[in-house]
Amino acid sequence: MILSNLLDYATFTFATVTHQLFTSSYFGPGVSHSSLPQHAVFPGQWEEYIKAPANRSHIRPQKVWHVEGSVFHPQAVLDWQENNSSTIIGPGGLVILEFPENIAGRVCFDVTYTSGIYLALAYSESPNFAGRLPDATTDRQERDLPLFVPIQKTGSTCVRPEFIRGAFKYLTIYIPERRPKREDLWSESETIEHQASPAAIDSHFDGHQKHLGPHDDLSHQHTRRISISSVFVNCTAFPSNPYPRAYTGYFSSSSSLLNRIWYSGVYTLQLTTIDPAEGSSLIDYNRLVNHNHSPNGSWYSNFTIANGTAVTTDGAKRDRMAYPGDMAVAVPGIAVSTYDMRAVRTALDALFLRQYEDGALPYASLPMGKHGEFSDTYHLHTLLGVWNYVLFTKDIAWLQSHWGAYLHAFEFSLAKVDLTGLFHVTSTADWLRPGMSGHNLEATSLMYYVVQLTLRLADEIIMDPYARAQFERWKRVSDRMERGMEILWCEEHGLYGDNVGRRGCGGGEECLPQDGNSWVLISGILANSTRRVEVSNNLRKRWTKYGAPATEFPNVISPFASSFELLAHCAAGNYDAAVELTELTWGYMLDGKGFTNSTCIEGFRIDGDIQYPAYWSSARNSHAHGWSTGPTMVLMTKILGINLETPLGQSWAIEPHLTKWLQNARGGFATGLGRFEVVLRRMKVKDLGRLEVLDIETPKRSQGRVIFGQTMPVKGGKNRFVKLLDDKMRVESVTTTWKEDEMVEDNDWERPVMEERPVGVVDWDALEKNYVRGP
Repeated sequence: MILSNLLDYATFTFATVTHQLFTSSYFGPGVSHSSLPQHAVFPGQWEEYIKAPANRSHIRPQKVWHVEGSVFHPQAVLDWQENNSSTIIGPGGLVILEFPENIAGRVCFDVTYTSGIYLALAYSESPNFAGRLPDATTDRQERDLPLFVPIQKTGSTCVRPEFIRGAFKYLTIYIPERRPKREDLWSESETIEHQASPAAIDSHFDGHQKHLGPHDDLSHQHTRRISISSVFVNCTAFPSNPYPRAYTGYFSSSSSLLNRIWYSGVYTLQLTTIDPAEGSSLIDYNRLVNHNHSPNGSWYSNFTIANGTAVTTDGAKRDRMAYPGDMAVAVPGIAVSTYDMRAVRTALDALFLRQYEDGALPYASLPMGKHGEFSDTYHLHTLLGVWNYVLFTKDIAWLQSHWGAYLHAFEFSLAKVDLTGLFHVTSTADWLRPGMSGHNLEATSLMYYVVQLTLRLADEIIMDPYARAQFERWKRVSDRMERGMEILWCEEHGLYGDNVGRRGCGGGEECLPQDGNSWVLISGILANSTRRVEVSNNLRKRWTKYGAPATEFPNVISPFASSFELLAHCAAGNYDAAVELTELTWGYMLDGKGFTNSTCIEGFRIDGDIQYPAYWSSARNSHAHGWSTGPTMVLMTKILGINLETPLGQSWAIEPHLTKWLQNARGGFATGLGRFEVVLRRMKVKDLGRLEVLDIETPKRSQGRVIFGQTMPVKGGKNRFVKLLDDKMRVESVTTTWKEDEMVEDNDWERPVMEERPVGVVDWDALEKNYVRGP
């Protein structure tokens, strides 16, 4: 029976039924990245997964995690609205507070009594480092120094803006046994911004100032004590939108784990978006620019890394700088979730502002860019960032203003493709992985991809006659790279080697890198579809219990490189593998021991330990890192399959894949043109068997293609497509629908059991060898 028989059931118009499916029944205007919305563009029950606070100015702890020594009424700081007591801390007393999520910002206190003491503060993203010392932003010592805050008066007290902590879930508050020594007071300025009078606090908190009860005997004024009625954090991250839960995109599926992963990625991208004046935690690097004399272990968030009001950075805690490699993952994720593209533009501006005379772009934003810091691959990631920014915004005026600098940077890299057809890397810097040099796989694949995008920018968007005159030369280089890749192919392993020589096939340090083999598939440089599948399958064979090892960086599970592997499997048509790897690696981040369980970590050890093998101190790992948010992009653009083919989505392609892991999935995002939404379900209809039903909504002023068993041209609007699963996968567009009671969910579908894998084994000698040391 063919699908056209479904029309026999038709009783309602398509629009009537889809009113219940889509999040709105009308086509509203698109969103603007210069004026973000106040409410979620796609409201629904999926908002329960959002981690961002409703009230960013008063984020309060949810739990007293640990207490030591002289502490009375520790719960009082949690019950600030329900009683008149305070938490009292004396010498040696310590309270560790746990917040609901990993957060960022300025810590504030309501102080009801103080004997004029120094209060010590320590911050940690992971519970593993919650204690009297903070976790680390530096590699000069294992942990940062605690912040000593002088509390001289009662009232409302907040640390100054330069002592914003970019990410923490655990806040330790304590009074040392002994008064701190002068060298402990490393701050060069007062740590307290404001200390109001009790009367002012009464007014500010509507008469709810907390007072000590008669049972709290503090008659001995010489005793060093403090009474605190409440603690809260004024969150300073994601400054672009005062309504942090007003997402412009959403994702929801039959896998609650995937839902959590998608939203944890969005929240990570929010935490890593900061005020540019609150940047760079790298005190040692800052010193090269501002000549600070701050001691080892000190930390500030007061270095200006860019011009503007918001900028996307690598990590919330550190480094708080704009790195183009991180942006390769972060920018598409931002575009499909919060549309904070102004922060993206600020980051790109900061990089182009520091372009070197030869066309090279800096490794990162200030404080780098003044002393020749450079990476061949990160340079190419900047050019990729230009494409992503223009694709989602259609900011042609911005592109035109940077076009000369872009072409200068492009030609600088193109000249590094020599007669071998491979990109010859002259810098060792990449994503901290070793072995980046010579004729390199990752760089060649990236260069090939950038050539294809540059051809499109010049021809379709800028329409530059000079650039068009270079097309033949650019294409010849592109063809040369396609041929040159064969030099790196390792037939025995069914994967590509890292470079020509010692890390190539049969070399003394043979390496079949995760990043490079992933970029081979993403870039499209490999035309052979059989080999694409072979590479995908061989990457999957290497997985361990917690995901894909980055073989180019021993002992590492890298969510950055794994984000590219997700895209690689999709490029090879292996969508099942992409979802499986997402749940393996990112699911472990959300449920594993020592993680924040709310944000995406920079990397971790192959045996599941939270140490990132780039750093000798486990405490330095960033637990909110933009480069680790790949699933936010992949679930939207590859599993739901919503892809913009021209800026803003005036033309688009939708190619969804439920995979074997999902019963249903839905989601969408908005651009300046309008809303893009997909609803995909497994259904059953009597006498027809199992179906996949696809409903889409796209802007009316657009057109595109739907690839759903076959390719169909489609005009913007609301459309439905049905795919019969139990026959020959025949597909037919359906313009009307059938009785809803004739179509039911396929409850006979069962999710397969995921394969069990062994825990990765640590190479301890290689671990210490590959630690990265700072300046």
